[in-house]
Amino acid sequence: MSTALSGPAAELGINMRHGILAAFDEAKAKNRLPSKTMMLISLDDGYEPARTAPNMHRLTDEHEVLAVVGNVGTPTAITAIPIAQQTKTPFFGAFTGASALRKIESVEFVINYRASYAEETAAMVDALVAKGIKPAEIGFFTQNDSYGDDGFFGGLAAIRRHQAVKVSSVPHGRYRRNTSQVEDGLADLLMHQPLPKAVIMVGTYEPCSKLIRLARMNDFNPQFLAVSFVGADALQRSLGDLANGIVATQVVPHFDSDLPLVREYRDAMRDYDPELPLSFVSLEGYIVGRILVKAVTSIKGEISRSSIAAALEQLGQFDIGLGAPLTLGPNDHQASSKVWPVLIGADGSQSLAWEELLSE
Repeated sequence: MSTALSGPAAELGINMRHGILAAFDEAKAKNRLPSKTMMLISLDDGYEPARTAPNMHRLTDEHEVLAVVGNVGTPTAITAIPIAQQTKTPFFGAFTGASALRKIESVEFVINYRASYAEETAAMVDALVAKGIKPAEIGFFTQNDSYGDDGFFGGLAAIRRHQAVKVSSVPHGRYRRNTSQVEDGLADLLMHQPLPKAVIMVGTYEPCSKLIRLARMNDFNPQFLAVSFVGADALQRSLGDLANGIVATQVVPHFDSDLPLVREYRDAMRDYDPELPLSFVSLEGYIVGRILVKAVTSIKGEISRSSIAAALEQLGQFDIGLGAPLTLGPNDHQASSKVWPVLIGADGSQSLAWEELLSE
């Protein structure tokens, strides 16, 4: 994997890596991989595309990896995918919901676990409109790159299903990737008329945390919502009491859930490192690792890049204990479309039903 092990998105990359390794260790301990071993080579790209390309060449050429798994980020994925496709290396389970990984013309060797950002923002918009917030009162705070654009235009498409709007009429503040320079973005939201009653954040936790702090200082208190990539756990720790009432979408269930897969995740993380806190991100890494293990163990014969890609596509409909089956196939490269909302508070997060948001 080429991932963010340093920089403002490091917590995402580190936790994704922990979850994958916990799944690999569990597979070894439970003999799910008889006569087979799985090793994860992790290179740090700092969430910068310029560092991703050389990492991908090292992984595919020097290390001759059989798959690239769990990379973090949209701009980094956009850089990594052509290299994966050129070398016919499966690019599986990336921590991004970007549409670029889901377009028909670009999905060869690109296989996803998670729901898309469009599905996350659509769930938010639909819930906000049902709550009585007008589409024109829904604003966005996004990273000024392909990730932020993907979340914004996915949300805009959802708004347009409720009401025709021009792009210029939607409240929208932005900031530059790997910075916390959010002041101009906040000013754009504050100057907009009507003032947004809800703000959907498509960024990373540090700038989103700063935005919320500054907004509170300016007596600007909309309903803040965050997509999964923001990192709900890190956002909560950064904000403390100021986190109360923030809603985040997740592409995994809550890590305190009683679902069979989540119970196995908690056991695996305890065996892997009992000192590590549970998180949504490491749970996603664990799920990605479990799916990859399932695919690899189904291979009869030589394990190669092409056989791993084929094994993932041949999983069809399968159940790993998430409460609903997952599906992968030659024409279906996204295993899950489910979105779980959570409510963030000063003491952590809890599962939320959209109906509960509507009743507030």
